[in-house]
Amino acid sequence: MTSSNLPSLRVAIVGAGPAGIYAGNILTNTVAALRQAQEPGSYRVAIDLFESLPAPYGLIRYGVAPDHPRIKGIVNSLHEMLDAGTTRFIGNVEVGRDISLAELQERYDAVILATGAIRDAALDIPGIDLPRSFGAADFVAWYDGHPDVPTEWPLDQREVAVIGNGNVALDVARVLAKHAVDLRPTEIADNVLAGLESSAVTDVHVFGRRGPGDIKFTPIELRELGEVPDVDIVVHDEDFIDADPTGAANNQLKVMLRILNSWRTRESTGASRRLHLHFYHSPVEVLGSAETGVSGIRFERNEPIGDGRVRGTGEFREFAVQQVYRAVGYYGTPVIDAPFDERAGVVSNVEGRVRDASTTGDTDAPVIAGLYATGWIKRGPVGLIGHTKSDAMETIAHLVADAEAGRLTPPAVDGDVLDLLDEREVAFTTWDGWLALDAHERELGATHEHTRERVKVVPRDEQVQISRGALVP
Repeated sequence: MTSSNLPSLRVAIVGAGPAGIYAGNILTNTVAALRQAQEPGSYRVAIDLFESLPAPYGLIRYGVAPDHPRIKGIVNSLHEMLDAGTTRFIGNVEVGRDISLAELQERYDAVILATGAIRDAALDIPGIDLPRSFGAADFVAWYDGHPDVPTEWPLDQREVAVIGNGNVALDVARVLAKHAVDLRPTEIADNVLAGLESSAVTDVHVFGRRGPGDIKFTPIELRELGEVPDVDIVVHDEDFIDADPTGAANNQLKVMLRILNSWRTRESTGASRRLHLHFYHSPVEVLGSAETGVSGIRFERNEPIGDGRVRGTGEFREFAVQQVYRAVGYYGTPVIDAPFDERAGVVSNVEGRVRDASTTGDTDAPVIAGLYATGWIKRGPVGLIGHTKSDAMETIAHLVADAEAGRLTPPAVDGDVLDLLDEREVAFTTWDGWLALDAHERELGATHEHTRERVKVVPRDEQVQISRGALVP
């Protein structure tokens, strides 16, 4: 039997970030390997990759700081996976709005949810919702040119607090402290560059609940802070209670502690901006009023008690700041009608097999045949890109096992899903459309007064028009 005559396994993946793309690629390769080995019951696979945005790549395009081209190099491998033609990209389609989850389940043998986590985790302290108090995810979306956030951002205050000790907190702090001129060579959108050029920020304070020995940065991210032009790094000796590099648990932490300790003796250069790193501070309250907005933030000073744990000392400190950014983690993005664990912020699942929400917390709960999850929506917003790939392997292994065991329900509705979207006048985008948008952005970069690799197109309607072949004059 030739490949074209083999039975087809039709799979829909919801979310075109790394998690969804890796899942599609791994599924394609797994099924191809089974055919190559001439396994009994071999089949071919047809995959449709749905994305709510007009462009693919998810947080790689809209969650990585524009001055990190090294990380964005991941796009090259994701591009190769989609460009192979084994997965069909269908963008600008919101599952739950333009097409329901039930309608996907009727048209596909299996549906994989890979919607990730784009919302900020909550920080339950008084004053956190005052004017000029923001979630880091919203700011990241703005400086990455996300089409669904306002094109302007208020950067009219001098002193800013960033709460968190992870890479996102560091990215936010670096972009706030960095001079716009040093971001011109990047792919930053013009409206973002203009906003940063008019920024009034002079001092950025980053607060971590634990000590230097428990930071969640990476050495490259940390080292970059000390190399930002016209920005002084300020650290405090009292925060280095437990920061001896010789006692570090691993080489990565040892390197970071050496970097931090080197900053203790570095003299001020008189830079026009300062980035302050504070450790052992737990946020207690954002100060201010609904009328005037944020005026400060109160912390309780902590002390280490071993094994990375800390306890409050009863000493409280206040810092005068006029903006606060919380970077304490992300929260999963649910899909309408899919079981969702509100407490954990993930789709209810067992190793990627989605289970009934009515039995959340019960590891023996029955799973929903043909419905799967992968990535952050499966396990929570932790881990790096490599974890996403191994995570997808687990989910795909279960999907393939279910297919081979006959546990999947064949599609009840025939026909191409694109016909349904056309009937509903959904302006979906395609892979060819992304290639057109990609080329357009690169051309904008090449002809920009400050030559750069690309200049992002921000408005959604403009992205859609370019992708669908109607170039905007």
